[in-house]
Amino acid sequence: MEKWFVTMKKADFNGIAARYHISPILARLIRNRDVVEDAQIEKYLNGTLSDLHDGMQMKDMDRAVEILREKIGKHARIRVIGDYDIDGVNASYILQDGLSGLGADVDTDIPDRIRDGFGLNRMLIDKALEDGIDTIITCDNGIAAWDEISYGKEQGLTIVVTDHHEIPYLETEEGRQYQLPPADAVVDPHRPDCGYPFPGLCGAAVAYKLVEALYRAMEADSSRIGRLMEHVAIATVGDVMDLCGENRIFVKAGLEMLKHTQNEGLKALIECTGVPVERLSAYHIGFVLGPCINASGRLDTAKRALALLNAKDPEEAARLAEELKELNDSRKELTEQGVEQAVEMIEQSSLKEDRVLVVYLPDCHESIAGIIAGRIRERYYRPVFVLTSAEEGVKGSGRSIENYHMFEEMCRCRELFTKFGGHKLAAGLSLKEEHVEEFRRRINELATLTEEDLTEKVSIDMQLPIAYLSQKLVEELERLEPFGKGNTKPLFAEKNLRVISPRILGKNQNVLKFQVEDARGLRMNAVYFGDVRACMEYMEQKKRMSFTYYPTVNEYMGRRSLQITVVNYQ
Repeated sequence: MEKWFVTMKKADFNGIAARYHISPILARLIRNRDVVEDAQIEKYLNGTLSDLHDGMQMKDMDRAVEILREKIGKHARIRVIGDYDIDGVNASYILQDGLSGLGADVDTDIPDRIRDGFGLNRMLIDKALEDGIDTIITCDNGIAAWDEISYGKEQGLTIVVTDHHEIPYLETEEGRQYQLPPADAVVDPHRPDCGYPFPGLCGAAVAYKLVEALYRAMEADSSRIGRLMEHVAIATVGDVMDLCGENRIFVKAGLEMLKHTQNEGLKALIECTGVPVERLSAYHIGFVLGPCINASGRLDTAKRALALLNAKDPEEAARLAEELKELNDSRKELTEQGVEQAVEMIEQSSLKEDRVLVVYLPDCHESIAGIIAGRIRERYYRPVFVLTSAEEGVKGSGRSIENYHMFEEMCRCRELFTKFGGHKLAAGLSLKEEHVEEFRRRINELATLTEEDLTEKVSIDMQLPIAYLSQKLVEELERLEPFGKGNTKPLFAEKNLRVISPRILGKNQNVLKFQVEDARGLRMNAVYFGDVRACMEYMEQKKRMSFTYYPTVNEYMGRRSLQITVVNYQ
């Protein structure tokens, strides 16, 4: 059961509205996002690239720049080793493109999800040694590869780590003992000794900061790398980073660049997926373009996605884009099958009594474990781990809820894993099959989640009668974009609305259209995209309902009309 609450943060909304020439409604929405001081409001509404922080403020950035500057000068062979997801692929492209623009002898390698697993491993290091590589730069990985980096250093490699994941640590009597890998430079804004003002960057943003600092140090023409910001935007949204602070600026600027991208691969992907270029938003990255880029690393090799970004010929780009779209369509089918299996297993076993769900689906494709975990978390609102059978033991992914720090909880039973890493809300792990049931037991014993923690909270910005809605307000709300995690789309609520003429529409019967009528008889069109059949049944029993919603403008046959998109109902 959801718990609805209206955010009641105080401020001088009329004063803010007057100072920034916005409506009091917009002023309230900005305050609800904890943007309080005048300087913060100014940056939130009008932030530009000049507001980004200097990457040299990151610990070890100076060392990384000096190492790479020297290696480029000596024509040493450099290899970028990324990760197989959207962040790792774009981070790899940024480093490869940026370094080659400085004349570096650079190539890229990305691990195979099934054969290699996450991040750096000995096979990748041995391969680099065989290929005569002098220096490895990691991106979106490396922070947890202590053993692998030690091995690489013993073999004479220079290794620079760029990452954005949490630093592994051991709990000791003296407190947390952080375990930084023994690389020549470790650039990660989550380092406890790093004073960078905004640690919430994705791996591609950290890579971009390194390239930017390197160009400045080598007095190279930085206009060449400005366009790489579109890749930071794709990675930031695709890796579900908070869209606040620097991330908001990166995504805002990157989206504008994407609308006019010169990258043949991205142009082809936008075209073949039918994304409306002029209205391209963070939504299209998160739910259309991003899943296609991720699909290659899930079902085939992420090198396909990197090849798309590197494509120079439009015909080749179109072919690669179509292949990624087809892979993503296959991924969707596999995901639906996996979700059905997981729900059946939970409902027909004692799993449904657990506060932390550990679901073992041996035959599930390991690459979609994280997506299935996310879908199960949405359904049950509990932390979820989905495990699958792998070549060596069991592998899996976790997705968490707001009041459960998944990475920290895993650190408390780390001896059960052969490998693990992650954040507060997501994690990856490997373990032996005989430890699966023990993991389920231990992770639940350690959990201190209460019923309150396991009740999904619906945070409503304000109660807003439908009479207040207008196309002008919808246009003004666009100033708050880009929307996503950390900067959610405004959510309004109204109660005691009468439902009129509900009907299910759409090729897949997945759209519920109806009208709502307030106490004064004002009517407005409404749509709902959730479980439409359950909602329809609920409407048949109730004469009046409460809704959370956001207003939109529906365009049809050249006509624009105001409507509400319903998110929750009761």
